[in-house]
Amino acid sequence: MKLIFASHNAHKASEIQSILPSWIEIKTLSDLNYLEEIPENEATIEGNSQFKARFVQDKFEQNCFADDTGLEILALDKRPGVHSARYAGEQRDSNDNMNKVLMELEGNSDRSAQFKTVITLFWEGVEHQFEGIVKGHIASVKTGTEGFGYDPIFIPEGESRSFAEMTLSEKNKFSHRARAIEKLISFFNTLPSH
Repeated sequence: MKLIFASHNAHKASEIQSILPSWIEIKTLSDLNYLEEIPENEATIEGNSQFKARFVQDKFEQNCFADDTGLEILALDKRPGVHSARYAGEQRDSNDNMNKVLMELEGNSDRSAQFKTVITLFWEGVEHQFEGIVKGHIASVKTGTEGFGYDPIFIPEGESRSFAEMTLSEKNKFSHRARAIEKLISFFNTLPSH
């Protein structure tokens, strides 16, 4: 079964594909030769996820899903949140974003944070949403080279390593995206036949 993923992000796509059962094959917008960026102007993570999924559903009229993820840091009033990808500017540079967060948290003893992913699925024209959250804290320095985004500064609860120090399969055991995708898979497993 093919499912369109409303994204150009190859890192994200391979992370998601590694969690999905083999009978679900995801196609990114790049695979469909659709190279334009979908706007992300909504005020919430849920809204961005929904907007992207609706945009692709309207354009391709096929089963599709979108995700939006934000890093919510308690001491920063849940920033960067919905603005996580562009926190340090439109260049969407992960290092700039991490540097901004580390600078804003300097001297702050409360470094608690959570990653939240919301997936919006359009299946046979009906919309569904699934949420995944992982709690943790922000490290004082970047560590590790795996993953992407804020992974080098996020240490999940019960771990001493950042997401970027883990292999993909280790990260998938408890990542926010994996938790949302597990709910997506549960939904597919309830369908009469796949």
